[in-house]
Amino acid sequence: MAEDQEVNPKTFFGELRRRNVYKVAIAYAMAGWALSQGIAQVFPVFDVPNWIIRLIVLLIIIGLPIALVLAWMFEITPHGIKRTETADAMPATSRQNKRAWIYVFVIGGLASMGLFCLGRYTAPSLSPLPAKSIAVLPFENLSEDKANAYFADGIQVEILTRLAKIADLKVISRTSTQQYQSKPADLTKIAKQLGVANIVEGSVQKTADQVRVNVQLVNVQTDSELWAETYDRKLTDIFSVESDIAKRIAGSLQAKLSGHEEQALAAAPTNNPKAYDAYLRGLHFEALSNYMSDALFKAIDFYGLAVQLDPNFALAWARLSGAHALVYFLRNDTTAARRDAAKTALDHALKLQPDSPETLLFLGYYQYWVLRDYGLAKSTFERVSKMLPGRSEVLYALGAVAGREGNWDQSIAYWERALALDPRNPALLAEVAVAYAMVRQFPAALKLYDQALDILPNEPSTMALKASIYQAEGNLQEAANALIQVNAETQSNTAVRIKFTQLRLERDFAESNQLVQVRQAKLRFTAGIDKGVKEVGIALYQHLTGDTAHAKVTAEQARNTLQPLGKDQPDNAFIAAALAVADAILGEKASAIDEAQRAVALLPSSKDRVSGPGFEENLALVDMMIGKNSRAISILTQLLQTPYGGWLYSPCPITPALLRLDPIWDPLRANPAFRKLYDQKQP
Repeated sequence: MAEDQEVNPKTFFGELRRRNVYKVAIAYAMAGWALSQGIAQVFPVFDVPNWIIRLIVLLIIIGLPIALVLAWMFEITPHGIKRTETADAMPATSRQNKRAWIYVFVIGGLASMGLFCLGRYTAPSLSPLPAKSIAVLPFENLSEDKANAYFADGIQVEILTRLAKIADLKVISRTSTQQYQSKPADLTKIAKQLGVANIVEGSVQKTADQVRVNVQLVNVQTDSELWAETYDRKLTDIFSVESDIAKRIAGSLQAKLSGHEEQALAAAPTNNPKAYDAYLRGLHFEALSNYMSDALFKAIDFYGLAVQLDPNFALAWARLSGAHALVYFLRNDTTAARRDAAKTALDHALKLQPDSPETLLFLGYYQYWVLRDYGLAKSTFERVSKMLPGRSEVLYALGAVAGREGNWDQSIAYWERALALDPRNPALLAEVAVAYAMVRQFPAALKLYDQALDILPNEPSTMALKASIYQAEGNLQEAANALIQVNAETQSNTAVRIKFTQLRLERDFAESNQLVQVRQAKLRFTAGIDKGVKEVGIALYQHLTGDTAHAKVTAEQARNTLQPLGKDQPDNAFIAAALAVADAILGEKASAIDEAQRAVALLPSSKDRVSGPGFEENLALVDMMIGKNSRAISILTQLLQTPYGGWLYSPCPITPALLRLDPIWDPLRANPAFRKLYDQKQP
């Protein structure tokens, strides 16, 4: 073809194909797309400015028409790059590789695209950490009096609380940072685990009324100190120190502050140092309440002291209300006095600071824990979430309320978002795992328990909760392995209960009898509902093993413990449920059914999707014990399809495997309808 020969428009598209222009376009588009995506993912990790990334992507786009023109004009031959017209005039043997390069280009483009997708969707993400993300590590206590550790903890909490009010920052919750030591050696590893770019470290030294606070802000990605300061102040000036630290950190990270956020950073909760000291002690014990049975009551005492010393301390009133409300919700004390104490403290907080996010947060908890008005609590928590966007606690509350309403997907979604702000919180991981267990998504639950155990290896409660998943699946061997360290001396009640369930499922009545004897010996140190429920559990075990005489004695003891409590707490469904089992063991059928049905009526499934079905399971148990097998089987049939929080010492709902293994249900085994339940496939 002559150099000046025009292309016939009718054969133009055929000429494009002959000159490989189509193939170049396809290969260039694929390779360019993969390259631009790879740049966008990798360059930010090395702090390459965004304008450079945009420029490179623009050059890739501009290069497409240039590549098409070159494909039209030139050909690669064994003798080098030639004009297409020259290459066409060459002998065929000299042009045998003229198209080979384009196939290499296409294959290379496909390979690069495939490698990108593989890295994008199967490898750990290379996406950059948010520049305005931060974790505040525990402050080191340098005081000679090591009992002042609570004060160092409190300074950390107050700084973190202020930072969490800034919408432009991603702030990791304290519960995820508490596991780390002050001034750790490997900040890079910690930042990666927490998903942050910046870390705050500090120390506190308190001597009499003098306080020294050292603090520094480190950008872990660049290994540079962004800001550091030492404050030597009077104890009365500690609030200005906390406020200044939060402002300086926000400024160093170039966080945008609204007028309301600036006011929140500067606010002092009290002007009374002694009241503040009592408040910090309350915070300390409240943080321990997951691990110490009496810690919540100690927190109540210190919050009470704080408001006694400063009646205008709104934040202490709010926390005092929350602690009372939690005791009420946990059914340790559902008396009118406990309910009124929660309401009185809340009223004080609302009067002093009605629009404070902390006050509104505990208003939501009062609506949730005491009133059980989940719709109202949800509205309040949603309002607080806009005021405290960086608080995982608010997302947790929204998830908990959604679960009580039966909105399981929404509940789990909220809790997963909470985990993004609180990724190393073993208690939160366990809570989300329990949520997955409620909907019988057992593999997801096991994964979360493993994450929690990676943080606190061999923690007894978490190991036991993991074992409960294996029990629900019918895998008793794995459950036994998880419970191998649990015995009667283990401090965790949860772990001991699940160990007892394991022995029952294994029908190991010899070892379980030893466990029962130890628990009986410890009953003299127990009181209230906890004592009554444990007595019922022992009586049920004795009944199960055929020790009828002792079962009736223990059941009578349980009833003597629970009946006075029931008079003081007539709305306590847990007391009614326990009394129902005690009455059934004593052969008082009418009373047993009345109490079991009353428990269901007090907290029906329609009102509480987490706890309500458990009282139905309790009713099925009582029905079976007094001979109403048909209704028991009918209830169990429905419960197999119902998500809920479990019963009979298991945090999991019933499953076919549990019905098959648990000797409690042996009286139903001769019934074909019951056998059909446990022969079905695991939901």
